[in-house]
Amino acid sequence: WLPEPEEAGYVPTPQGRLWYRINGKKHIAKGKTPLVCLHGGPGASHHYLLPLVDLADERPVIFYDQLDCGLSDRPSDKMNWTVDRFVSEIDLLRNALNLSQVALYGNSCGSTWIAPYAAAKPAGLRAVIFASPYLAAEPFLKDVKKLRAELPSEILQTMGKHEAAGTTDSDEYHEAVFAWYQRHVCRNDPWPDYLMRTIELFSNDLYHYMWGPAEPKLDGVLKDFDAREMLAKIGCPSWYVCGEFDEMTPQTTKAFADLTPGAQFTAIKGASHTPHIEQRETFMRAAREFLAANAD
Repeated sequence: WLPEPEEAGYVPTPQGRLWYRINGKKHIAKGKTPLVCLHGGPGASHHYLLPLVDLADERPVIFYDQLDCGLSDRPSDKMNWTVDRFVSEIDLLRNALNLSQVALYGNSCGSTWIAPYAAAKPAGLRAVIFASPYLAAEPFLKDVKKLRAELPSEILQTMGKHEAAGTTDSDEYHEAVFAWYQRHVCRNDPWPDYLMRTIELFSNDLYHYMWGPAEPKLDGVLKDFDAREMLAKIGCPSWYVCGEFDEMTPQTTKAFADLTPGAQFTAIKGASHTPHIEQRETFMRAAREFLAANAD
């Protein structure tokens, strides 16, 4: 069960409207720092992050869908599909909602947008959470090579055949790749309704352009992304968290944390790329501790 938003609406931007929702509004008057949640993908929606509304009993929790994603406008203009454009949405949202103080949570590519934003040391940024973060292609591709080798041989053969032939839009390819998702994205069976809602609304064109045909096949524009030099410039408290079986592996995620002054790192046992779903109570307990100590 997940509660309805206490407030929802749209933030206008020059390229199109961003949809947002808020829970825990009563905490604004108490001076509690809002947690603004950035979904991944690129091309997903806020829905799979909705368990984070658990934290709204202590602070405002704000979700939004990035442009061309979820319930936001979809101009489908590739000129908008850049790191800089998605980073800019953070201040567009903050300014529209008068968020002078914020903590930021980014899952997967949500962290991709947070890294350059936090490195610029914006006013009022109290803390950041890098959850299963994609922050550089080189270590991710090394991890993918290792994790792919652990898949069953018939799955690898099917994936390789379609990747070589350029037929990654085939049902057979997607069925094979699902073995990766079950191991390294969400280990729950079945997947919860709110995660399936994200799948239903997924912006495939955006995903293919920026990422590629599937998680273990990174060949979009983000293959050239590397935020590692930015991480040393982050001046606010930072928490890096991932799952034990995450495609953003614990070893790589900890290496990112080690580049960030004073950062904390946690690997959630029994989870993969969505530890807030897979090990919800454990994850929320750790998130509360970090935010209570660093965001208020």
